[in-house]
Amino acid sequence: MNPAFCALLLWRAAKGYVIANSEGLSFEEAFLILPMVLHRTTRETLPRDTRTSLAVWVNSNPLTQGCIATHSKSLVPFTRECLLFGGIRGALQIERGRLRPNDDWQQRIDRSLRDTSEEVRLCAKRAEFLGKWFAQTGDGMTVLALIGVRP
Repeated sequence: MNPAFCALLLWRAAKGYVIANSEGLSFEEAFLILPMVLHRTTRETLPRDTRTSLAVWVNSNPLTQGCIATHSKSLVPFTRECLLFGGIRGALQIERGRLRPNDDWQQRIDRSLRDTSEEVRLCAKRAEFLGKWFAQTGDGMTVLALIGVRP
């Protein structure tokens, strides 16, 4: 639950989102990233690419859906702390309720990931995947509804 690491995950998710949709990750969706990436079982059940829709994945993994809802609620304080950490340091920007990565941090993020374990790099990769996946799914409320989480 290191704020720097979790802020990095949020940065990567926001980066993935803006690659697929320039609007930026919705503030509400940001609260799903840590529960889905940090929980190994959930992370390992995520599809390999965005061709599998979120709706199909949720339907195929009903136990995982409940797990995400439970974990997202317990991780709200940590997600808030990481958003603040990333925002204060300038890595994350919130504009009109949307989370955007500060591209000036790209080299620092890449450098820090180079010197980490394979599991840390996998978490970052999955966070970026989630950003892209959420961008293709629809608005933030649709994503939350599919996963079964209320704002």
